[in-house]
Amino acid sequence: MPARNLVVRSIETPDGLRCVDIIRHPDGAFGFAEFRRDPEDPSGWHPTGLASPEPLASAEAALAAARRQVAWLAEVLGR
Repeated sequence: MPARNLVVRSIETPDGLRCVDIIRHPDGAFGFAEFRRDPEDPSGWHPTGLASPEPLASAEAALAAARRQVAWLAEVLGR
């Protein structure tokens, strides 16, 4: 079985309609991806296309990159 990405942290908006996952890749690098879900669509989470463009060295670096790119994240996590 091929190695898979591992979600090390998931941060959700209070309304539960968006989330950012901090991901560890099989090679040990980290990244992030934003997802959305629609209440009327029971199929689950869908990628928004907003994700780290390059591998990052740590989960902290991935979170910092996500905070720069995902507008709602600062409000959920605090400044």
